[in-house]
Amino acid sequence: MHSKKYMSVLLLTLLASGAHADQLDEIKHAGKITVGVFDSNPPFGYIDAKTHAVAGYDVDFAKALASKLGVKLELKTTNPANRIPLLASGKVDTIVAAFTITEERARQVDFSTPYFVTGQQFLVPKGQFRKQQDLANAKIGAVKGTTEEQELHKAFPQATVLSYDEIALAFAAQRNGNVQVITQDGAILAGLLAASPDKAKYELTPYRVSVEPYGIAVKKGEKRLLDAINQTLVGLEKNGQALHIYNTWFGKGSSTPLPRDFKIALH
Repeated sequence: MHSKKYMSVLLLTLLASGAHADQLDEIKHAGKITVGVFDSNPPFGYIDAKTHAVAGYDVDFAKALASKLGVKLELKTTNPANRIPLLASGKVDTIVAAFTITEERARQVDFSTPYFVTGQQFLVPKGQFRKQQDLANAKIGAVKGTTEEQELHKAFPQATVLSYDEIALAFAAQRNGNVQVITQDGAILAGLLAASPDKAKYELTPYRVSVEPYGIAVKKGEKRLLDAINQTLVGLEKNGQALHIYNTWFGKGSSTPLPRDFKIALH
């Protein structure tokens, strides 16, 4: 009896401790947070030519999160189609990679409050496709696994859609004449265009076909980690650091100037 009672108490103790050991505890215990970021989507995540390190808007938010949690930051690079599998496999603790919040994705991961808001636009040859209806029968390049790819089929059912692993590959296809137009979030296209040696040949459309709020993704049910991320984001907005990060990558003096028409707040 004594032995059975001891084992029962031990089992209850282990179960109780397991109930409190969530991902936030694991991150703090390890002293490290592993974050999935892009390495070919400037200005959100790209390889800096001088430092050969990953840099960008998303990377700065990942750094701020690690600092707030008091842990080291480890970055793992990903592409749009691999974001959820990377998170689900446990290879990263969170994804900070221009990840648009959608109902479908929210069934697979939990999202923070938005820390960036943009919209789907199109990169077109200068002077062409001035109106949205001009795209109806166009050959359009998009990135696999993105909301933009999905939206094309809804908005332009007669268009020919070709999908690529990265936006840079879609742009190469546009230059080669394989597609006429490419689409992505306007901010990503602005960064792509700014770094292009033949940027004078192309322009962004003035029209948008969607609003794209970006969130930081965590595994379903990791409420304490998500709360810590949301508190960090709101704190960065309040102390001005979020605006500073934005101006670094999208301010007037940056290579991709875009007005900031949003603020980070809990919804």
